[in-house]
Amino acid sequence: MALNPQLYDNGTPVPFVDELFVLRRDAVNFEVDKVAEAPGSKVSGRGAAYLSNYRIVCVLDKPVDNVQAFDMPLVYIHEEKFNQPIFFCNNLAGKVHPVIPEGANRALYSPHSFKINFKEGGTGTFIPLFMNLIKSVRAAQRMVDEPQSQPSAPPIDPMPAAPAPVDEMMRHAYIDPSDPTKLYLQQPFESQPTLRRRNYSFAGDSQM
Repeated sequence: MALNPQLYDNGTPVPFVDELFVLRRDAVNFEVDKVAEAPGSKVSGRGAAYLSNYRIVCVLDKPVDNVQAFDMPLVYIHEEKFNQPIFFCNNLAGKVHPVIPEGANRALYSPHSFKINFKEGGTGTFIPLFMNLIKSVRAAQRMVDEPQSQPSAPPIDPMPAAPAPVDEMMRHAYIDPSDPTKLYLQQPFESQPTLRRRNYSFAGDSQM
């Protein structure tokens, strides 16, 4: 996870080279822990979730202290689970490894727990696309990863080893009429600048 990814003035995340945004889901609630910059080391708020072939970007409607947004690289997400409790709203929960500054001791950083609560409408479009993207990036990562002494350790690079086949997924996506998710049939920033693939630095260089 990393804090405050670069955003355009309208709140849309600035994409990396070769990054394709698949969807946007408004009016969701976010929770993520172990954020030193936030009160109680936890960010909790409401906003929009953007899903791309690289990451989930959570953009808050109202900043929490100095946190306007955070993103979670798909290759760093693990233990994800879609929950459908009887008395509460559906949610996507899991853990995500932190994006660690270059040269820092990885042993000093532990995974964050996160939860995305869907309080308005269904999840029949968002969740299948998310799960398919996770499956795709993990398959690509396994193809290039060398054997590690610690299999649970995250890749050094938070970018996927190969882009997911987004076009194919979109062609076969089920559109749930109860799910207010907005699919991107074309990218919302065609004429805007993009971030270089090697650059995972964010506004203020605030990383977790």
